[in-house]
Amino acid sequence: MTLTLTNIGKTFADGTRAVCPTDLSVAEGEILSLLGPSGCGKTTLLRMIAGLECPDSGGQIRFDDSDVTDLPVERRQVGMVFQSYALFPNMSLRANVGYGLRMQKLPRPEIDARVEEVLALCRLEPYAARAVSALSGGQRQRVALARAIAPRPRVLLLDEPLSALDASLREALRDELAELLRRFNITAIFVTHDQTEALAIADRVAVMQAGRIEQIGAPEVLYRQPASRFVAEFVGDAMALEGSRDGEMLCMAAGRLPLPAAAPGLLPYVRAEDIQICADGPLTARVDSVTFLGTHYRIGLGDLGQQPLYCSHQAAVAPQPGAMVRLSIPKQGIMMLPQSQASAR
Repeated sequence: MTLTLTNIGKTFADGTRAVCPTDLSVAEGEILSLLGPSGCGKTTLLRMIAGLECPDSGGQIRFDDSDVTDLPVERRQVGMVFQSYALFPNMSLRANVGYGLRMQKLPRPEIDARVEEVLALCRLEPYAARAVSALSGGQRQRVALARAIAPRPRVLLLDEPLSALDASLREALRDELAELLRRFNITAIFVTHDQTEALAIADRVAVMQAGRIEQIGAPEVLYRQPASRFVAEFVGDAMALEGSRDGEMLCMAAGRLPLPAAAPGLLPYVRAEDIQICADGPLTARVDSVTFLGTHYRIGLGDLGQQPLYCSHQAAVAPQPGAMVRLSIPKQGIMMLPQSQASAR
């Protein structure tokens, strides 16, 4: 189904505005991620879609052509997966997956058939008789997803479902979760503060700040064409280049750098992977730090301005701290962004 929010906002009783009036559309079968720092309003927005929070007056939530704004949560037919998974420890895996179907009072043969179908799709059949307490963290995450999907919800809502897992398991399950969601072809909204999760899982990402959606678009668009400093710095850790403009050149303490054509008032930003150490680069910098991260070196660079810059160095050997290096930044790797944190609305 499609999901449409019109003028949806949330102000709590103490006057705190958690979500500013927001319009949002999610297409049938689309995975949308709500990405932002803690307290930005993404979970509150998710809870209003679920029916766990009432929006301010004047807003509307539609599932296809149905207005569900005033429907209680139990009548919205949404599936939810929480950070804690909220599984029943006294039940087997199979019983957990079938719980929602039993609450719907479906015939036993239909319940059994749906449970077996979902267990197969989630690759949980070998563990169906196990107690939840005997499962690994990754298996519990899949059980929570299977239980939410078994009743065939109209929309699936996921609130940071991977945040309770350790780093290596999160990375493995991130790709698996994306595959499962697309296999079920279900409209889904995925809340996270982890940019890598959002970019890897979602078809589109909505970046939120202070109760507002700053920018919404495909992962590649958000990363390469951010609309504001906040989006650039939150999605990919962009860094400002310091210097004065001379036409289409940036005059820095370390040298001159060509800039892309841009309107006055925009500032140049760059990402670490777009700063290259090379023999004939136009900039000169001092190596302040070298950190080995397995796939690359993260090199701190000095003499480029008041704030340090970092580059992602892919070579087998890195320069040593204190060495002077030449740098190149391709024009297409420089982003020209508004001076203020927020995008123009």
